Amino acid sequence: HALSSPTRRMWLSCSCFFYQYFRVYGPVSFGKKYDKEGAFIRRYLPALKNMPAKYIYEPWLAPLDVQKKAGCVVGVDYPAPMVDHAVASKECMEKLATAYKAHKEGAVAPKVAAAGVANKKRKA
Repeated sequence: HALSSPTRRMWLSCSCFFYQYFRVYGPVSFGKKYDKEGAFIRRYLPALKNMPAKYIYEPWLAPLDVQKKAGCVVGVDYPAPMVDHAVASKECMEKLATAYKAHKEGAVAPKVAAAGVANKKRKA
């Protein structure tokens, strides 16, 4: 499936090789747009197979009675969110913006420069 290919996921991750880092494909919004019923999620995350479509991408927002009826209680049968995506993506975009600005200005981050020196030494 095209959505599950490792290279596609890396491209959608807005990682360092994707210059349009400000276009964050969120784990919730992307699914809601392209797979409204959650067929992909239901197939690959069996714990969520009975979750109503309304909550398939955000099961932690489902009321407890809905979670119990679906047989998937968040924190018991399915993990609670590790991060708040809105906060994490904003922080990530800010860091990428700083990195791109530094690159345009010709600056090299100290850790990157140190890693480059270390890599050159290993190759010799």
